[in-house]
Amino acid sequence: MNGRNEPPSSALAQPLRPPSLGRAALYAGLFVLGAVLGVAGALLQPAWFPGGLLLALAAEAGLCAGAGRAAGRRGGAVAPALGWALAVVLLTTSRPEGDFLFAAGAGSYLFLLGGIAVAVICATLAPVRQPDGGPARLRK
Repeated sequence: MNGRNEPPSSALAQPLRPPSLGRAALYAGLFVLGAVLGVAGALLQPAWFPGGLLLALAAEAGLCAGAGRAAGRRGGAVAPALGWALAVVLLTTSRPEGDFLFAAGAGSYLFLLGGIAVAVICATLAPVRQPDGGPARLRK
């Protein structure tokens, strides 16, 4: 405004825009894939107890980390983690008939808490969008 070259503003100062249609479809697909993985892990972990638990948690870590890297944004890792969490929370409720999927045992608690920890770790380590800036930025 006053003729000086001002540096570009921070990414936090930019207005929020909704994701494109393709990116929204990608996130929706990753959400559904995370929910399917949560159901599969809930069924697998009690069947083959230490190996099934480790396999279920490794599958979740692979999906969340791979989706974050493939999408190039943190949302790619968060979408399957949210799908996993929603599916697992819905499976923890008991039915009126008294049926339940998670028994009160160490394996179930390790699956629930370990899955939440894996989701948080993958979402934290996912790549973050770098704003356009000067050449002094570290990742340039």
